[in-house]
Amino acid sequence: MGFVATFGAPGMTMNYRGRLAPSPTGYLHVGHAITFWQAFTRARAAGGRLVLRIEDLDPARCRPEFREAIAEDLRWFGLEWDEGPDLGGEFEPYVQSERRLAYLGAWQKLRAARLIYPCRCSRRDVLASAGAPHGEGNEPVYPGTCRMEAGEIAAAEAPAGVNWRFRVPDGETLHFLDGRLGRQSAVAGQQFGDFLVWRRDDVPSYQLAVVVDDATMRITEVVRGADLLVSTFRQLLLYRALQVAAPAFFHTALLKDATGRRLAKRDAALSLRALRGSGVTAEELRAKFL
Repeated sequence: MGFVATFGAPGMTMNYRGRLAPSPTGYLHVGHAITFWQAFTRARAAGGRLVLRIEDLDPARCRPEFREAIAEDLRWFGLEWDEGPDLGGEFEPYVQSERRLAYLGAWQKLRAARLIYPCRCSRRDVLASAGAPHGEGNEPVYPGTCRMEAGEIAAAEAPAGVNWRFRVPDGETLHFLDGRLGRQSAVAGQQFGDFLVWRRDDVPSYQLAVVVDDATMRITEVVRGADLLVSTFRQLLLYRALQVAAPAFFHTALLKDATGRRLAKRDAALSLRALRGSGVTAEELRAKFL
């Protein structure tokens, strides 16, 4: 059955700290805005603080015009925050592209503990692997092509040039208590496999960056969409490996159209900017979707 690990229970605290974490890969979508609104209302209900963090690590997709529009679109929707890139001159700590040293320090700690290993497989390689298993959401589970014994990890002073994967503890059952969905569980190596913490183009992965940031910024509850539910288990392993406390989690329902298809940034007509341009008010959007 494997070892069972249980992580943090949700709840409001006297020192509640939440966060908004948009990515400038497109104009903010109404689905993201609804999730952010729930983060905002939970922070205010707890008498806590809300942090704005720009997650701009993907150089191929992030664009300046999208980043510049974030604060304006959030405020139009009625959102406020207490810390972030345009408040009090505290710009650098809240923009991921400016936090490389923090991520590099985490990579070094994981490597020193022999919890990660270099991998030359691309996503296409994983998808093409014969018999590659699939986990939750039909996501391919890494088949272990480059996995090696901990003592065989090659020496490396910097992560660039290859992918780096976190070795999950196969067979370990992980649990956490979600603020909306209740008790959640997954078995490492079955629902998810060894995952990227650093990409060969010398960019830290989403999984590593958000763990480092949420720990550094003392986030006590992460409010985000249910599409990231499985990612929570990966991140819980990173919190444990880095020896920092994990926050509570609250995964919101995803907005879908009449056919059940998830609404996303590809639906440009449903960006806050497009909706505002068509004459829709923020109050109308909140009344419709909340």
